[in-house]
Amino acid sequence: MNNEQFEKLVFLTQTDTTIGFVSQNAEKLTTIKQRPPHKHYIKAVNSLKTLKTFTRVPTKHKNRVRRSRKTTFILPNGYSYRVIHNKQHLLLLNRLQWAYTTSANLSNKAYEETFAKEVADVIIEPLNDVKQASHIVKLGKYTLKRIR
Repeated sequence: MNNEQFEKLVFLTQTDTTIGFVSQNAEKLTTIKQRPPHKHYIKAVNSLKTLKTFTRVPTKHKNRVRRSRKTTFILPNGYSYRVIHNKQHLLLLNRLQWAYTTSANLSNKAYEETFAKEVADVIIEPLNDVKQASHIVKLGKYTLKRIR
Protein backbone atom coordinates (compact mmCIF):
# COMPACT_ATOMS: atom_id res chain seq x y z
CA MET A 1 0.00 0.00 0.00
CA ASN A 2 1.47 3.39 -0.92
CA ASN A 3 1.47 6.40 1.38
CA GLU A 4 -1.32 8.19 -0.50
CA GLN A 5 -3.71 5.26 0.03
CA PHE A 6 -2.55 4.88 3.64
CA GLU A 7 -3.30 8.55 4.37
CA LYS A 8 -6.93 8.25 3.20
CA LEU A 9 -7.81 5.36 5.53
CA VAL A 10 -9.73 5.64 8.80
CA PHE A 11 -8.12 3.64 11.58
CA LEU A 12 -9.94 2.41 14.68
CA THR A 13 -7.33 2.25 17.40
CA GLN A 14 -6.59 2.72 21.06
CA THR A 15 -5.35 6.29 21.27
CA ASP A 16 -3.48 7.73 24.22
CA THR A 17 -6.82 8.56 25.87
CA THR A 18 -9.77 6.63 24.38
CA ILE A 19 -10.71 4.28 21.58
CA GLY A 20 -10.84 6.54 18.57
CA PHE A 21 -10.79 7.13 14.86
CA VAL A 22 -7.49 8.36 13.43
CA SER A 23 -7.14 9.62 9.85
CA GLN A 24 -5.71 12.36 7.68
CA ASN A 25 -9.05 12.51 5.84
CA ALA A 26 -11.27 14.99 7.73
CA GLU A 27 -14.17 14.68 5.26
CA LYS A 28 -14.40 10.93 5.76
CA LEU A 29 -14.36 11.37 9.56
CA THR A 30 -17.11 13.98 9.30
CA THR A 31 -19.26 11.60 7.23
CA ILE A 32 -18.69 8.68 9.61
CA LYS A 33 -19.45 10.67 12.75
CA GLN A 34 -22.38 12.56 11.15
CA ARG A 35 -20.95 15.77 12.54
CA PRO A 36 -21.29 19.37 11.26
CA PRO A 37 -18.51 20.01 8.70
CA HIS A 38 -17.49 23.37 10.20
CA LYS A 39 -16.24 21.78 13.47
CA HIS A 40 -12.49 21.25 13.68
CA TYR A 41 -10.83 17.99 14.72
CA ILE A 42 -7.91 17.62 17.11
CA LYS A 43 -4.70 17.16 15.18
CA ALA A 44 -2.48 14.58 16.89
CA VAL A 45 1.21 14.99 16.08
CA ASN A 46 4.11 12.62 16.67
CA SER A 47 6.60 15.26 17.87
CA LEU A 48 7.16 18.89 18.72
CA LYS A 49 9.06 19.19 15.43
CA THR A 50 5.91 18.20 13.53
CA LEU A 51 3.83 20.62 15.63
CA LYS A 52 6.14 23.47 14.57
CA THR A 53 5.24 22.83 10.91
CA PHE A 54 1.60 23.74 11.67
CA THR A 55 1.75 26.53 14.20
CA ARG A 56 3.84 28.50 16.64
CA VAL A 57 3.34 27.87 20.36
CA PRO A 58 3.42 31.12 22.39
CA THR A 59 6.76 31.41 24.20
CA LYS A 60 5.11 31.53 27.63
CA HIS A 61 3.52 28.10 27.05
CA LYS A 62 6.31 26.15 25.32
CA ASN A 63 7.37 24.20 28.43
CA ARG A 64 3.75 23.38 29.28
CA VAL A 65 3.15 21.93 25.80
CA ARG A 66 6.45 20.03 25.82
CA ARG A 67 5.80 18.39 29.21
CA SER A 68 2.08 17.74 28.87
CA ARG A 69 0.56 14.29 28.69
CA LYS A 70 -2.96 13.54 27.46
CA THR A 71 -3.66 17.25 27.00
CA THR A 72 -5.06 18.97 23.93
CA PHE A 73 -4.12 22.59 23.36
CA ILE A 74 -6.22 25.09 21.42
CA LEU A 75 -3.63 27.49 20.09
CA PRO A 76 -4.12 31.14 19.08
CA ASN A 77 -4.65 30.09 15.44
CA GLY A 78 -7.92 28.44 16.61
CA TYR A 79 -6.85 24.85 15.89
CA SER A 80 -6.37 22.05 18.44
CA TYR A 81 -3.21 19.97 18.76
CA ARG A 82 -2.05 17.13 20.99
CA VAL A 83 1.54 15.88 21.07
CA ILE A 84 1.42 12.11 21.53
CA HIS A 85 3.85 10.35 23.89
CA ASN A 86 2.08 6.97 24.17
CA LYS A 87 4.28 4.27 22.55
CA GLN A 88 1.39 2.24 21.11
CA HIS A 89 -0.29 5.27 19.54
CA LEU A 90 3.04 6.51 18.20
CA LEU A 91 3.49 3.34 16.11
CA LEU A 92 0.78 4.64 13.78
CA LEU A 93 1.52 8.35 14.12
CA ASN A 94 5.20 7.96 13.29
CA ARG A 95 4.12 6.60 9.91
CA LEU A 96 1.62 9.44 9.33
CA GLN A 97 3.46 12.19 11.34
CA TRP A 98 0.07 13.78 12.08
CA ALA A 99 -3.57 12.78 11.92
CA TYR A 100 -6.99 14.03 12.89
CA THR A 101 -8.24 12.18 15.94
CA THR A 102 -11.71 11.84 17.38
CA SER A 103 -13.66 9.47 19.59
CA ALA A 104 -15.04 6.36 17.88
CA ASN A 105 -18.73 7.13 18.11
CA LEU A 106 -21.45 9.05 16.34
CA SER A 107 -21.47 12.73 17.26
CA ASN A 108 -22.95 13.21 20.75
CA LYS A 109 -23.58 9.47 21.22
CA ALA A 110 -21.95 6.79 23.39
CA TYR A 111 -19.25 4.46 22.06
CA GLU A 112 -20.60 1.33 20.34
CA GLU A 113 -18.00 -1.24 19.34
CA THR A 114 -20.06 -2.74 16.50
CA PHE A 115 -20.61 0.67 14.86
CA ALA A 116 -16.94 1.60 15.20
CA LYS A 117 -15.72 -1.66 13.67
CA GLU A 118 -18.21 -1.45 10.77
CA VAL A 119 -17.15 2.02 9.61
CA ALA A 120 -13.38 1.81 10.13
CA ASP A 121 -11.14 0.84 7.20
CA VAL A 122 -8.45 -0.66 9.46
CA ILE A 123 -8.81 -1.94 13.03
CA ILE A 124 -5.68 -1.88 15.16
CA GLU A 125 -6.02 -4.13 18.19
CA PRO A 126 -6.01 -4.46 21.14
CA LEU A 127 -8.85 -2.06 21.85
CA ASN A 128 -8.88 -1.46 25.60
CA ASP A 129 -11.66 0.00 27.70
CA VAL A 130 -12.79 3.54 27.01
CA LYS A 131 -10.81 5.85 29.25
CA GLN A 132 -11.17 9.52 30.08
CA ALA A 133 -10.92 12.00 27.21
CA SER A 134 -7.97 14.38 27.06
CA HIS A 135 -7.86 17.62 29.01
CA ILE A 136 -8.40 20.66 26.81
CA VAL A 137 -6.58 23.92 27.46
CA LYS A 138 -6.95 27.12 25.42
CA LEU A 139 -3.72 29.05 25.13
CA GLY A 140 -3.62 32.77 24.43
CA LYS A 141 -0.47 34.74 23.87
CA TYR A 142 -0.23 35.27 27.63
CA THR A 143 -3.31 33.56 29.04
CA LEU A 144 -4.41 30.04 29.80
CA LYS A 145 -8.01 28.79 30.10
CA ARG A 146 -9.01 25.24 31.01
CA ILE A 147 -11.91 24.07 28.83
CA ARG A 148 -12.22 20.42 29.94
